[in-house]
Amino acid sequence: MISDVYAWELTETNRDWLIHRPIEIAVYTVLAVVLRFVLHRMIDRMSNRRRSTDTAVNERRSQRTRTIGSVLKSTVSIAVLTWCVLQILGILGINVAPFIASAGVVGLAIGFGAQNLVRDFLSGIFMLLEDQYGVGDVVDLGDAVGTVETVGLRVTTVRDANGTLWYCRNGEILRVGNMSQGYANAVLDLPVAHNANVHKACEVATRAVLDAAASAEIRADVIDTPEMLGVNSVTAESITIRITAQVKPGRQWAVQRAFARSVLSAFEKHGIEAPYLPSPHRSTISPTADISR
Repeated sequence: MISDVYAWELTETNRDWLIHRPIEIAVYTVLAVVLRFVLHRMIDRMSNRRRSTDTAVNERRSQRTRTIGSVLKSTVSIAVLTWCVLQILGILGINVAPFIASAGVVGLAIGFGAQNLVRDFLSGIFMLLEDQYGVGDVVDLGDAVGTVETVGLRVTTVRDANGTLWYCRNGEILRVGNMSQGYANAVLDLPVAHNANVHKACEVATRAVLDAAASAEIRADVIDTPEMLGVNSVTAESITIRITAQVKPGRQWAVQRAFARSVLSAFEKHGIEAPYLPSPHRSTISPTADISR
């Protein structure tokens, strides 16, 4: 009789561990995956929401929303994973109350032992709140210059012009130069020879730049009429004249290339000489390097 009861209890125990608890663990796991998927979809829908008017302010707000959305998705993933792990531990009979009660002590210990991590986290929060940069912005973070691909609470990734992906800890970012907020200036420096007619060169360059600004290629990118600033510098090798134009953020390099192409053709047509440079280099126009993708 005693052996029968023992066999029955053993069977129930086995049934609990081999059937009931695995099913509960599977249910919580599936629920966590579904919950994470649904919350990510909701965040994506909010982040990709379009407004009826396509203004610079709305574009910036949309960009900032996508940036915050990426951080929210990471936070949701961590929260759902933590909840799922705690539920599974409870199913396995492990008392999770001590873990929760000691969370404050562990957090304090981590705060003292991982000060850099805390600094990265706090810096990331303030960067998001202050909208210093967002995904898609072209930024100068010091050693890394390029397009922001992801913004997290600890790390920001930047893709430079050579395709290198830089991982920058938020706590180590001391300054941010954002080239994608509000507007940008396309600056074109045109070196000409000392024996060239500078007045004529300015007139030819101005007409060429105005024609390029009115072309279908960059017309939508130019915000204000290009301005001829005149002679910017005089060196032993050349005289440099400068033209600037206010353009949409992130489009200054494309506009500079279009301006340079148009001015180069106009200079060749009107016989305006370029400065002589020692062989093998000989150049007429050197627009600012393109650091965008």
